[in-house]
Amino acid sequence: MKEESILDVLLYLFEHYFYDDPDAVRDRDSLQNGLIQAGFSPTEINKAFDWLDELAQQRPNVAEPRVGGPVRVYVEAESDRLDTECRGFLLLLEQHGVLDADQRELVLDRAMALDQDEVDLDDLKWVVLMSLFNQPGAEAAFAWMETQIFGDEPEPVH
Repeated sequence: MKEESILDVLLYLFEHYFYDDPDAVRDRDSLQNGLIQAGFSPTEINKAFDWLDELAQQRPNVAEPRVGGPVRVYVEAESDRLDTECRGFLLLLEQHGVLDADQRELVLDRAMALDQDEVDLDDLKWVVLMSLFNQPGAEAAFAWMETQIFGDEPEPVH
C-alpha cells in the first residue's frame, strides 16, 4: 500500500463522512475504526484528527469580512511549500471575496500543517474547501469552491 498522507485521510473523511451527511453524529472512535478498516495508519489518522481540531479552534469570524486589505507577504517556509500558482490562487480568492484575510490565514495555517514538502494547487483547493465547510456565512464561498473542484466549467466569481 502506498504511504498515505494527512491530506489522504482528510479527503477520505470529507468525501465519505462529512460531505454526504454533515449532520450525522459520529464519534471519533467510530470514525477512527472506519479509517483503519479503509487501510489508513493510526499515526496518519491521529495527525488528521489533530489537523481538524486545529481547524475547529481557529474558525475566523465571518461577520465582518475584510476584502481589499493589504497584500500578504509570504515567509520563506510558506513560499517553499506553496508555489506561485497556489499563492496567486489565494490572492484571486481574496480579491473576489471568496476568502477574507482571516479565512486566508486559516487556509495558510492548515496548508502548512499538512506535513507535506509541497502543496500543489489541487491540494490547496481541497484545504480551502474543507476550511470553508461548516463556517457560518461561508455557504456561497463553499459552493463556488465546490464547483472549482467538482465542476467541469466553474462559474466566474461575482
